[in-house]
Amino acid sequence: MPNSVLPGDTLATIEEYAAGNNTYDDGEMIRSTIVGESDIIKNERIVNVKNQELRKFPEPDDIIIGTVEAVMGSMIAVLIMFINSKPVKSHVECICSTRNIRKRNIALVKDLVKVKIIGKLNGAIHATLNGPELGVLFTKCRKCGKNVKPLRDIIKCTECGWTDDRKLSSDFLKSDFIKVGE
Repeated sequence: MPNSVLPGDTLATIEEYAAGNNTYDDGEMIRSTIVGESDIIKNERIVNVKNQELRKFPEPDDIIIGTVEAVMGSMIAVLIMFINSKPVKSHVECICSTRNIRKRNIALVKDLVKVKIIGKLNGAIHATLNGPELGVLFTKCRKCGKNVKPLRDIIKCTECGWTDDRKLSSDFLKSDFIKVGE
């Protein structure tokens, strides 16, 4: 049964087990080097400590929810706020190519979007908007700043009537966390 341990906690004697990952041998005892859960492998006679890690960086196929921070000619930069519905505070951005999407404005700055990570290349995290569930989750009218409603594949302002073309997610305006700030 795993037990919570702190750095320096005694896990076993050196006669019983060998030091494994995140542990050290002090000459008499095997001790933890990190906060985590002890993991004793009896058949190999090794003691490890598994750290309680929080994911800060997305992996391929992770679903990201974030805000658009920059719109460039053929890509957008998205500040990652959630990885697979779990909040993160790493302030990491991913870039999302918009070259193959036939829309006038795929997303605008401060739109809340859902993207899928496709990989890491040259130190940048790359994402895609391809898929019906991916796209803009929440936006406001770019002319007056009021609420919008979907109208087939465009959005229309409920106040001024302005229409705009965006790559809308099938979850557009359906997520509960969107209404937190209102």
